Amino acid sequence: MAESAFTAAEVDVLHVFNNDFRFDMPSYQRPYAWTENETAELLQDLKGALPNEGNKGGISPSDEGDVSPYFLGSVVLVNKSGKSYEVVDGQQRLTTLTILFCVLRDLSESDEDRNELHGYVSEKSGRISGTEERFRLSVRNQDNDFFQGNVQKMGRVKDFVESSPKNLSDAKKSILENTKYLWRKLSKDSEDSRLKLSQFIVRRCYFVVIKASDRDSAHRIFSVLNARGLDLLPTDILKSEIIGQVPKANESKYTEKWETIEEDLGRDSFRDLFGHIHMIHVKRKPQEKEFDRSFIKDVLQGAPKPTNGEAFIDKVLEPYADVYQTVSNSAYDGDECAEEINMHLQNLNRVTNMVSFWIAPAMEFYETYGYDGRKLHGLIRDLERLTYGLLFLPGNRDSRRTRYEKVLDDLHKGTILEDTSELQLKSSEKRRIVDELNAPLQGRMRKPLLLFIDSLLADSGASYEYKIITVEHVLPQTLEEGSEWIANFQDEEQRAEWTNKIANLVLLSRSKNSSASNYDFERKKSAYFQKKGTTTFALTTQVINESKWTPKVLERRQKYLIDALKKEWRLD
Repeated sequence: MAESAFTAAEVDVLHVFNNDFRFDMPSYQRPYAWTENETAELLQDLKGALPNEGNKGGISPSDEGDVSPYFLGSVVLVNKSGKSYEVVDGQQRLTTLTILFCVLRDLSESDEDRNELHGYVSEKSGRISGTEERFRLSVRNQDNDFFQGNVQKMGRVKDFVESSPKNLSDAKKSILENTKYLWRKLSKDSEDSRLKLSQFIVRRCYFVVIKASDRDSAHRIFSVLNARGLDLLPTDILKSEIIGQVPKANESKYTEKWETIEEDLGRDSFRDLFGHIHMIHVKRKPQEKEFDRSFIKDVLQGAPKPTNGEAFIDKVLEPYADVYQTVSNSAYDGDECAEEINMHLQNLNRVTNMVSFWIAPAMEFYETYGYDGRKLHGLIRDLERLTYGLLFLPGNRDSRRTRYEKVLDDLHKGTILEDTSELQLKSSEKRRIVDELNAPLQGRMRKPLLLFIDSLLADSGASYEYKIITVEHVLPQTLEEGSEWIANFQDEEQRAEWTNKIANLVLLSRSKNSSASNYDFERKKSAYFQKKGTTTFALTTQVINESKWTPKVLERRQKYLIDALKKEWRLD
């Protein structure tokens, strides 16, 4: 009979955090990423599983059988040598439990309990046994000194949670935030409550420990477990697959490359990058629940030829990460048209929360024509027009994605510069967009569209870095009885129609003031629309230059603004 690829056993925490195991995070592991939410849920679950009744001084051995056990999940390990194991899955729980032990240890008022709790964090040295003091869990190399020095070492937690270190990586921020959370919560509990919690964790909490015979078996187990809904991003599974293909001698080098990109972008943007790469290569929507499998099949193993781990990181991930940074930060620095290209990218980035499919074509435009600023400018400008236009046209997320996939197809076929390309708006689409621009404007589109119009009105474009930019109605949405607004807009239906049209909206670099919103026009201009006697936005300055605000003024202004958009977007 063939030897089993793995063994699995239920093991209590007492026998997990002891001398039978030393846990090391391999270089390809994802960063520690639990947030305060997951840590809070774990602590609440543990406290909720504790018995309500109990003798002072903790849970006695005779009471232990009456306390229901608590399952902490599974860990997947590969034996390195002796009692040293690579953690393929379970990093988040093991690390958070270690933080919990350290917080309970440093909060303990008993020297005896403090030393015992430290025993679950660190293996004690002994001259007779020949053992050296060693922490039972080592996190990734990039974070290990930070974790040991601030959390695992006895007596360090209090100073750590009271500190405010700057410029931390995402993993180090998670370590700090979760340590602070546990310290804050547990310091409010009594010494007796903390003792009971410690006893419960050690005696009545269990893992299923899966020991795999080799790394390949461990990765297969890892993928199966995490394809069934455990809290991992697809990029975490891809990391184990892709770095797992790298020869051992180069593993650290390519892990560092991967993690540098991930830290530079942040985990969410890093995940999004893989989606954009998939869209560029495949031009077909993957199954969300099987994204990692789709990516491996379609990108790594797909046409024109299979890509191994090293080639993918060198020739795909690193270059596209640079392009993604350029596009998402509006940071093109070519010799020609750089200012214009970045202005259009800035406009595109303002609508990313509504539609992000434009990013993949923009990245591929840059890859193809980044050396030719004039061509790139024309393509990015047309992509901006298409992206804003589609938001005014009927359709859903899937239909918009399909349109961008067709744009990518045109680019790869070499027809992107032709008038028939899917990058260009059709005559019927142009007419529909103009109609929608003349209608009352939906809430989500107001700010990005007004900022776009403002950049057209400013002499040389406009770029704002205000922390707060809000949209204000000149004609208020609600009117006070007897105000001049009612006198100027006597037709209630007409008044309602104009309230949310482009002509009636302005931008402010401050939070809204509900009481000021109802001021009469002259007072609103001087006391609300201006800040220290001036206003920054060209759109708002035009309103301040008006002597009155009436339906005729709005009609004139609406035509002027729509004409500016029609000219810029070539909607005639």
